[in-house]
Amino acid sequence: MRIFLNIIWHFPFMGFLFALFTAIEGLFWCCTIIGIPLGLGLFSLSRFYLSPFTHALVSKSDLALVTGNEQNTAIKAWGLVIRILYFPFGLILAFFECIVIVFQFISIIGIPCGIVSAKALSTIFNPINKTCVSRAIADQIAQKKAENSIAKMSGKA
Repeated sequence: MRIFLNIIWHFPFMGFLFALFTAIEGLFWCCTIIGIPLGLGLFSLSRFYLSPFTHALVSKSDLALVTGNEQNTAIKAWGLVIRILYFPFGLILAFFECIVIVFQFISIIGIPCGIVSAKALSTIFNPINKTCVSRAIADQIAQKKAENSIAKMSGKA
């Protein structure tokens, strides 16, 4: 079923064009030295657009729950500075993505594609420290987050 949804995403709704334009935008941001974290996040978004029903976008801090690799504090601070600089661009791109979502939800066949665009909306607005992982890893991250919240509620953490 997911393969069929990926096919629908690419051919009637031109998902490969979303991936191409996002990769070009990521390449633009990587050409500027300070925008490399943005460019890498947009490359992850482009990879997600290539197979949105078999992959998921997660933050690197959430991925650290499963892998145990923590990110350097200097990189986190630099990411905050870049987020502030990217805010106007992200706001404009998120606005246009909302318009695309509305048009995708007009037809019944477009609803799954609208859901893909809605999932990508947070990454369009803030692509820093996002990565594209398979659905199985995203499920493991969700399970680990649930276990941590249960441990907090029971007072074990």
